[in-house]
Amino acid sequence: MEFVNYLGDENVAAFFLLFARVSGIFVFFPFFSHNNIPNVIKATLALFLTMFLFPLAKLEMPSYNSFFILQILSEALLGMIAGLLLSIVFAFVQFAGEQMAFTMGFTMASVLDPSSGASVPITSQILNLLALLVFLAFDGHHLILLFLSHSLTYIDLGGFYPGENLLRYVNTSMLNIFMIGFAMAFPILAINLLADLIFGLLMKTMPQFNLLVVGYPIKIALGFVVLVSILVIMMQYFKELILKVFSNMQTLFFI
Repeated sequence: MEFVNYLGDENVAAFFLLFARVSGIFVFFPFFSHNNIPNVIKATLALFLTMFLFPLAKLEMPSYNSFFILQILSEALLGMIAGLLLSIVFAFVQFAGEQMAFTMGFTMASVLDPSSGASVPITSQILNLLALLVFLAFDGHHLILLFLSHSLTYIDLGGFYPGENLLRYVNTSMLNIFMIGFAMAFPILAINLLADLIFGLLMKTMPQFNLLVVGYPIKIALGFVVLVSILVIMMQYFKELILKVFSNMQTLFFI
């Protein structure tokens, strides 16, 4: 009740703009945007986080005209772009899993991804869940909240606009999905290519060799052996990419 009384005419506008920024974070950031989290819980957490961060918010000239709607859209855009930068790193892992599934013969073995609602190969689903666990293990969700807190210090409410450097960085990151995803999956692609070469030589020298019965289980087993051997390196590289994105966000959003 005391907080409601504190919201006078000069504070309501700042509260709504801050709520729009926090809501954008919860809608677009990984982990917070997970579809398994009910929308009621997301809205409640966004409301309480807005109340907690409200003393840090500042709005120079509160207004309630049509420009105020543009300010709300600006705050939602901040959360969308920041969430997109992190989601792109998760897309690296998902694309690598899709390439692995294609070479290992798991393209038809698709499952429903609860975070996005799309049907993805099972290898992509496993790698996505592991990446999310790694993200939580090094307190990535806390880094998100720190980014939100720092944004209130350097970006006035309603004053965000995407600069040229930010848009160029987003464009470059989306192009890197194919390059980095392919690089992550390359060991399995290479071992399967080598296996195909060996099986081709065997079929030339031994025509009775049944590739469907013997070859595919061997390729799947080789793929899993290589995946287990490179999994730690993949997750370490994923962690480095996430931390690099957070470091770049400090420059792109706050300078």
